Amino acid sequence: QVQLVESGGGLVQPGGSLRLSCAASGIIFSIHNMGWHRQAPGKQRELVALIDTGRITTYADSVKGRFTISRDNSKNTMYLQMNSLKPEDTATYYCNFNRRGYDYWGQGTQVTVSS
Repeated sequence: QVQLVESGGGLVQPGGSLRLSCAASGIIFSIHNMGWHRQAPGKQRELVALIDTGRITTYADSVKGRFTISRDNSKNTMYLQMNSLKPEDTATYYCNFNRRGYDYWGQGTQVTVSS
C-alpha cells in the first residue's frame, strides 16, 4: 500500500525556518520524481518544488532562493528546507508523486507564518 506521510509543519515567525519531511512507503522511492505542493485557504493547490530521480530540482518563482528540496533514497524520504519564511507561505504542504498517470498525495502538514 502506497503511503506518503508529511511532518515538520508548525507555527513560525516571519523570517524563520522550518524543515518538512515526507516519508514514503509501499513504493520504490528512488525511481520516482517527487514534489512538494501547497494550498492556502481559498486558493488552488500550487507546485512549490520538484526533485527528479537524478536530483535535478525545480522551484516556483515565489520560493526560489529560500526553499531547498532534497531527498534521501536510503531513507525513502524527501525534505523541504524553508528559510526566510513569509506570511504568504502559510498553507498546507503536501508531498506528491505520479505513477502510471495517477497522483499520490500525503495528508498534508500545516505551515503557519505569523507574528
